[in-house]
Amino acid sequence: MASKKGTWTQAWVTFLSPLILILCLRWAIVEPFVIPSESMVPNLLVHDHILVKKFSFGLKVPFVDQWLVRWGAPQPGDIVVFKYPPNPSVYYVKRLVGLPGDKIEVRSGRILRNGQMFSYTPTPDKEFHFQEHNGLRDYTVLVHSESDDQEGTVYEVPENQYFVMGDNRDNSSDSRVWGFVSAQFLVGKSWMIWLSCQETLEDARFICDPLKMRWNRMFNFL
Repeated sequence: MASKKGTWTQAWVTFLSPLILILCLRWAIVEPFVIPSESMVPNLLVHDHILVKKFSFGLKVPFVDQWLVRWGAPQPGDIVVFKYPPNPSVYYVKRLVGLPGDKIEVRSGRILRNGQMFSYTPTPDKEFHFQEHNGLRDYTVLVHSESDDQEGTVYEVPENQYFVMGDNRDNSSDSRVWGFVSAQFLVGKSWMIWLSCQETLEDARFICDPLKMRWNRMFNFL
């Protein structure tokens, strides 16, 4: 006669194993997020679903904002997900602009890092779109020429802190408004868009409307 204890043990293992695997993946490997605002236009649109590499900078102690081990750091130009400093229960996504020790100056949405201005090349097809080059990588930003965005303001990035900005420079609440991002609040580096839609279902706002998909954005790396 089969042991009921053995049967129950096998049942629990079968039930819990997938849950444990999913939790481990979200803790250490990759986690999905949804873009809720236009602050990262034109590179990230509302209802873009992205995957974030949790292991980009190291591993954290589960359920707390403390690093277990760190083996990397974000670089200028990276799109990072982090906990919003004034309210750590909320997650934000922005472009990393300044590292610890940097002096960042913002002039009408354009950036100087340690006295060197990022280069800006207007795109030929869209007004107010510029290719920003920070010495490491190129990406498109949206900057209105008539902006009066805290012109000439200099931000000195403290130790163990980072300066972030949205790519939609005139429509972004970022380090210019609420300050720096502590290293302990970093979640990971944005990796790819795996799903994207123009609208969600009326009765389920967290589910994409299958008739409003943006197929050309899916599986685009960031």
